[in-house]
Amino acid sequence: MRQRYERLTTPLVRDGAALRDATWDEALERAATGLRAARAKGPQAFGVFSCSKATNEVNFLASRFAREVMGTNNIDSCNRT
Repeated sequence: MRQRYERLTTPLVRDGAALRDATWDEALERAATGLRAARAKGPQAFGVFSCSKATNEVNFLASRFAREVMGTNNIDSCNRT
């Protein structure tokens, strides 16, 4: 088990209730699989919330990802408050 304050040096994936070390290829494939599954459920299954502390460029990329890759307009930001 990892120390609470130890820096992660490899990705972790969940197997049941436990986390285990994984290769970058496995972790990226699992992330892609999860995003594909969310996209397949339709535009209401995914959303993005961005932060005012992020740069305009990061918020712009997050909105483009949500709209063009995930096919949703579910985008919100704390900038509007």
